[in-house]
Amino acid sequence: MFFKKKQNTIEWLNAQLGSSRDIVNQQLYAEHNKAKIFYIKSLCDDQQINKLFIDPFYEESSKQYKNYLHSLHNKKQNKSNGEILTDVLNGTLVMIMENEVYLFDVQKVINNTISESTVETVIQGPQNALTEHVYTNLNLVRNRYPQPSLRVEETKVGLVSQTKTMIVYDKRLVHTAVLEEMRQSLEKVDVDMIQAAGELSKGLTKSKKTLFPTMMITERPDRIAQNIAQGKVVLLIDGTPFALIAPAVFYDFMSSMEDVYQAFWISRFIVTLRYIGLFISLSLPAVYVGVTAYNPELFRVQLALSIAGSRVGVPYPAYLEVFLMLIMMELLTEASVRLPKAIGSTATTVGGLILGQAAVEAGLVSNVMIIIVAAVAISNFVIPINAMSFAMRVTKYVLLAFTTFFGMVGLVFSFILLIAYLANLDSFGEPYLKIFFLSNSKEAKLAKQKKKEAQTN
Repeated sequence: MFFKKKQNTIEWLNAQLGSSRDIVNQQLYAEHNKAKIFYIKSLCDDQQINKLFIDPFYEESSKQYKNYLHSLHNKKQNKSNGEILTDVLNGTLVMIMENEVYLFDVQKVINNTISESTVETVIQGPQNALTEHVYTNLNLVRNRYPQPSLRVEETKVGLVSQTKTMIVYDKRLVHTAVLEEMRQSLEKVDVDMIQAAGELSKGLTKSKKTLFPTMMITERPDRIAQNIAQGKVVLLIDGTPFALIAPAVFYDFMSSMEDVYQAFWISRFIVTLRYIGLFISLSLPAVYVGVTAYNPELFRVQLALSIAGSRVGVPYPAYLEVFLMLIMMELLTEASVRLPKAIGSTATTVGGLILGQAAVEAGLVSNVMIIIVAAVAISNFVIPINAMSFAMRVTKYVLLAFTTFFGMVGLVFSFILLIAYLANLDSFGEPYLKIFFLSNSKEAKLAKQKKKEAQTN
């Protein structure tokens, strides 16, 4: 409703919420009226505010307008400053008129415009995804992270497109060095058109030709909220239903929101399966070539004879057999993405079965090779983030090439090179393999202490 309050209520709210781009602190002046309004644009219904508050303010006298405010159905009861702040973070408009504070519920309801997540699906947990409108996405993020320390900055990227981009972070938890580097990187983006998160990610990456992603692309508001709570920076881009998260290290790309919603040991088991799948996807084709062409003694005699027997009649060496089947698998995967959803999975499944069976019967590939290709395909799909999945799909060909020329020694050497390459990468100053030594580092202890202090304050 309304109640007497000190004149600095809005100033106090403004100090708590900061100068975020979606904060509206507006003075209203009319012939006999004077008022202040304060609200969060991304959480409130602008049309309702204009219709119920701003238009009548200029049309009625001061007394008539106050009587009108008393009659509104969405007025709220007396609150302390702390409670007002909580209400503002849930879509409440604050109005000060003649030293009286009025509160009105004008929360924006956007359920009808939100679609389900289709790229990062989970069995349990929220199902909604981002949209192509940046303020709708801000609404989703603020609803999941209703903290007064959340800050929103606006910038434009793209020399021609001038795409509106929001920098979202928690002022208490963010790493200032990462935030400053992000601001500088956005200013240096020299690209004509920015229409998708992937384009902006390439513009922000230090090495333009790096194979592994150093920024995470996500469509999930819950993942965004979780990463903001970890002190990371999020970029919301107008015109695309995907956001960018930085810094992003190797472990982030191997984690899913399902890990958060499952029981501890179940989530650990699933994460372990992902790393096993990653290892199989990378090494299995190369191991097949290395063992059959160079070191058959590494297998038991029965298994070595079985593999050799299955290759009887295959007219080319093992490395060419593996390469051809992997390329065929990549073509089927690409076809499943490009075909209409109604027939994509059916067409690729039937096509894969027919091609595989025909190739074996014709003596072009061995039975074991079909098993290996299927195992590699399944293992590659357990990687939850597409950008990392694509990187690993390319990396396995590098390992295959080393093994083709140098045998199992080449495979071991290529793994060492891969680990060295990953260790040399960083994401906005964060080591790419940080997770493997963070828990015992001084930096980890400082991060935990900073988060605990922020929560107590």
